[in-house]
Amino acid sequence: MTAPDPRRERLPGGAGLPDTAGLSRVPTVAVVGGGIAGLAAATGLAERGVGVHLVEAADRLGGRVAGWPESLADGSRAGMNRGFHAFFRQYYNLRALLRRADPHLRALSPIADYPLVDGDGRRDTFRGLPRTPPFNALAFALRSPTFRMRDLMRLDAKAAAPLVTVGVPSTYDRLDHLDAATFLRDINFPDAARHLAFEVFARSFFARPDALSAAELVTMFHIYFLGSSEGLVFDVANANFDVALWNPLHDYLSDLGVRFHLGAAVEAVDRTDTGVRVRAAGAPDIEADAAVLATDVTGLQRLIASSPTLGDEGWRGQVAALGTAPAFVVLRLWLDRPVRRDRAAFVGTGGRPPLDNISVLERYEREAAQWARRTGGSVVELHAYSVTESDAQVRAALLARMHQLYPETMHAGIVDERLLRRQDCPRFAPGDFAGRPTVTTPDPRIMLAGDGIRADVPVALMERAATTGWLAANGLLAGFGLAGHDLYTVPTRGRSRGLRLLAARTQERHR
Repeated sequence: MTAPDPRRERLPGGAGLPDTAGLSRVPTVAVVGGGIAGLAAATGLAERGVGVHLVEAADRLGGRVAGWPESLADGSRAGMNRGFHAFFRQYYNLRALLRRADPHLRALSPIADYPLVDGDGRRDTFRGLPRTPPFNALAFALRSPTFRMRDLMRLDAKAAAPLVTVGVPSTYDRLDHLDAATFLRDINFPDAARHLAFEVFARSFFARPDALSAAELVTMFHIYFLGSSEGLVFDVANANFDVALWNPLHDYLSDLGVRFHLGAAVEAVDRTDTGVRVRAAGAPDIEADAAVLATDVTGLQRLIASSPTLGDEGWRGQVAALGTAPAFVVLRLWLDRPVRRDRAAFVGTGGRPPLDNISVLERYEREAAQWARRTGGSVVELHAYSVTESDAQVRAALLARMHQLYPETMHAGIVDERLLRRQDCPRFAPGDFAGRPTVTTPDPRIMLAGDGIRADVPVALMERAATTGWLAANGLLAGFGLAGHDLYTVPTRGRSRGLRLLAARTQERHR
């Protein structure tokens, strides 16, 4: 692992006592949700000695990054999850969470490159790019088959200025009313490059570019490219998520005294004279001093609707107004013959709907590699975002695209398969940001966390979940008089002073 970006920014955790030994009594917090956000909150609290009850409706940890075993038609056991996840190097707060149980991050392995391939077969790559912005972007543009130097000269400098003058939340103030597709047209970004590069990134938010906030796209470009020297190359879990990540973290938190209540769906959270009461189906009520609500959007809305004592009318309206992104489908196939040896572990695709990416799991996941060695086959995973077709329709279309992209699969037999359709990821549509609820709520005893919760720092996806979980813990720790945890982000504004000055002069000339 390379050293972190020296220009990353520290978010101080706040002063206070090092642990609860100096308090007259030990406070208790109920954390609702066992995904990344809830696990980060539980860790932040338990490490200061706070009593933690973690309540999760599923029978496993990890939330939308959970893993579980499956029995295949050939009698073997296989790992299963909701699909490929990239652990970028600039996910500082998520990686800090994982280091609690895995100090050297041995459960993560680097992916040297992930190509992007469009419908015409043009291929972009991130291999060998310089790490320092903006030279990484310039090198990418110079060697890209879809973005030429003449395209750079044709960009509308004034309209493109937000790409290098990023600030959070100022970027949202300027751009959240626009959709990403309109923004890219306004800056005269070339069509081919837009479809291959930006659209692949946009669909990481499970939405088409015309349904994604331009502010989210620009902030994402800052996080992953112009704002960070960590680059776009990432790590992946080298075993199924339960084995690699969450079982070790469960053991770490158990040693800190965290009490887990798995398979217990929380029905309501009530305010009491001394704190909160958490009511879960099939489990005793939990009395606590405070609570962190770290569920997905639909779960949060359902919980708030059944908890009339929480918050005020305006805040409850903010929660009710949250949206979910369109459905996505993951199709995992256990094939009876291998794909070509030169196939990359992960390939992003453009112009091949409904296929958005394709993974060859035995290239990086232990369970898939063991199955492939034993059978001589391959484990291939196909993703489709923003899906409206039926399962049967999208399955047929995904298989057809796989056969086009990897012709050697045309005559492969399918030993077994799993198709998952989910619609539980947060929406980041134009205009959503201003009304999005934050970590803090009208009641200092209640905190929110999750990748759909507003955080006025440049974070996204799994890192937003982890960051809001740590922030929720810090908010409650401050109320208990305990020290918080330092957090880190990529620079909170455009990294290059020269580019910022150039953008300012360009905007001045066009006034």
